[in-house]
Amino acid sequence: MKIYKYFLLALLVINLWSCKDETKKEVAETEESKAETNKEEEELPGLSIYNLPTKWTTQDGKEIELKDLKGDVLVMVMIYTSCQASCPRLVADMRNIHKKVSDKANKETKYVFVSIDPEVDTPERLKAFAKENQMESNEYLFLRGTKEDTREFAAVLAVSYKSISPMDFSHSNIISVFDKQGVMKYQKEGLGEDDSETIKTIQELAN
Repeated sequence: MKIYKYFLLALLVINLWSCKDETKKEVAETEESKAETNKEEEELPGLSIYNLPTKWTTQDGKEIELKDLKGDVLVMVMIYTSCQASCPRLVADMRNIHKKVSDKANKETKYVFVSIDPEVDTPERLKAFAKENQMESNEYLFLRGTKEDTREFAAVLAVSYKSISPMDFSHSNIISVFDKQGVMKYQKEGLGEDDSETIKTIQELAN
């Protein structure tokens, strides 16, 4: 009988050690996963826009951070939907660039429009604007943020803008290209300018 009791006790000890080992293994795996995540975040270049803690709302009403776009080449421009002067031409420039970039590269590229008039440009308005301009595919993204975040992001893009009437803004006409780590690689200023260098940059970064 004593031998049987010792046998049961031995089994209990073995099971306890086994559970301990499994727990240690799970903790180690969790710590390793956290370390990998932290490492990825730490590896972002200092000039990456993904380091900005700003939050944005898409044309579909989804809240995102810029780092959620990591892994895609970004072609970005700042506009406002009620603009009747330069913005329609900027939109046309973006559409033309999209058409000239290869289908393969476009699968790894996002064409991003950031509103400088977040009060007027609600998600619903941005979605309607995307439809009006035949930009409803996944490659096109429209964003609005707070006035402060918008102003901060404009400074990063070297875009200046100011209100000149209740419905109008004067603003820079700049298209910026970022690599998959969120670092700016190229800018084109002006309307209807030669876009060959922009397209070349996108193609190279997407590959």
